[in-house]
Amino acid sequence: MRVKRAVTGAKKKRAILKQAKGFRGQSSISFRIARQAVMKAGMYAYIGRRLKKRDMRSLWIARINAACRMNDTTYSRFMDALKKANITIDRKVLAEIAYDAPENFAMLVKQVTK
Repeated sequence: MRVKRAVTGAKKKRAILKQAKGFRGQSSISFRIARQAVMKAGMYAYIGRRLKKRDMRSLWIARINAACRMNDTTYSRFMDALKKANITIDRKVLAEIAYDAPENFAMLVKQVTK
């Protein structure tokens, strides 16, 4: 006896078309094109999740550098001074301090660059 795949196939198609909802043109209507579009979208999402980390780190560095320059030092000198003072604060937190509480950041800069 052969296996009929009507239910399984319909379920698979429904899942793909649901993921393709909101795509333009045939990408959200035709199963064959929707499947390709969903695959490509998944690839872009995977790459984007990695690029996001890179972009955020560069943003944090730019914010820290701007705050350092307002306190008469550079990013590289400040980070070197932090390392020598055995202060381990990651760039995300440093950028938040520089952005939200510049006076606290200025105190930190003075403390490590004595």
